[in-house]
Amino acid sequence: MNYFYVFFLGFIFSFVGSIPPGTLNVSILQIALQRKVGIATRFALAVAIIEYPYAWIGVQFEYWITSSPMIIENFQLIVAVVMTSLGIFNLLPSRQPTGFAKKFNESGFRRGLILSVLNPMAIPYWMGFTAYLKAQGWISLSTTGLLHSYVLGTSVGALALLTLLIFYAQRLAPYAKDSKWIKIIPGLVLLALGLYAFIKYFHS
Repeated sequence: MNYFYVFFLGFIFSFVGSIPPGTLNVSILQIALQRKVGIATRFALAVAIIEYPYAWIGVQFEYWITSSPMIIENFQLIVAVVMTSLGIFNLLPSRQPTGFAKKFNESGFRRGLILSVLNPMAIPYWMGFTAYLKAQGWISLSTTGLLHSYVLGTSVGALALLTLLIFYAQRLAPYAKDSKWIKIIPGLVLLALGLYAFIKYFHS
């Protein structure tokens, strides 16, 4: 099995998997809609960097899926807690930012890095998709080269999708300027995702 093929699979599934609204793509849209292209670009780069180790961890944990189903349940709970907390935080009334908060918001890379680390959704996602691809006989990660080609594809795929979001968000910026919805939609989406994750966890 060739390196480009596994890279392509990682790229495609990462690109598609990054489309649904989530912590990271909703945040990057919000930044881009404020015409902060440089900050949004650094944010996207940080997300892509964190995607690499998270995808690698997901592949490693994939071997435990059938024998240790509690792992998936625990990750589901982690996702629920993180999403709900971030949603509530985003919906709290805006306050005058402190020096640290202002510096944090002005640094797209650090902001993207922290939010990516606190958003472990990529791990169960890559656990499930890798297991599915292997079960269908579409992929083999039997060597270190194949494994890292696949994981690199996931990182580049996430970066490509986020870059497209930045590009299209800029086109929408004149219509979304000063809109209250731009400020509250990310919080509502995050809260809804968190509640949905809790429902799935307690009904699984």
